[in-house]
Amino acid sequence: MKLISPSVIEQTDEGLQLYGGRSRETGDIVFPMPEGGEADRFQRTPLKSEGKLWSYTVQRFPPKSPPFLGPNTPETFKPFALGYVELEGQVIVETRIVSDDFEALKVGLPMQLTTTEFMVDEAGDPVHTYAFTPA
Repeated sequence: MKLISPSVIEQTDEGLQLYGGRSRETGDIVFPMPEGGEADRFQRTPLKSEGKLWSYTVQRFPPKSPPFLGPNTPETFKPFALGYVELEGQVIVETRIVSDDFEALKVGLPMQLTTTEFMVDEAGDPVHTYAFTPA
């Protein structure tokens, strides 16, 4: 499976691993790990793979493209949930939410790290991004 970026998510022997950055100055965790000139101020940090749904919404119409890179025509677009998942003691992550039952989503629902297809690259291969799903 091709993942969006190894600086954000990797497949390890133990399973999927999401990464953020811990400030070397304050200890605060951010997501995603900063890049470029900011990166030196942060240490790459593994994040928890379980959390709780903090907030969410359902995208029921195609977003503007660009910047959206997924299926974006009325014929190919499928509604999807987006939200924030709180990784207790670490950070709140903005994420896609993988669920076939939008009505079952509730604030506080336990969530588990997974992936979802994000786009198809120039070679026609699917590229997956991190997501969360009800645990």
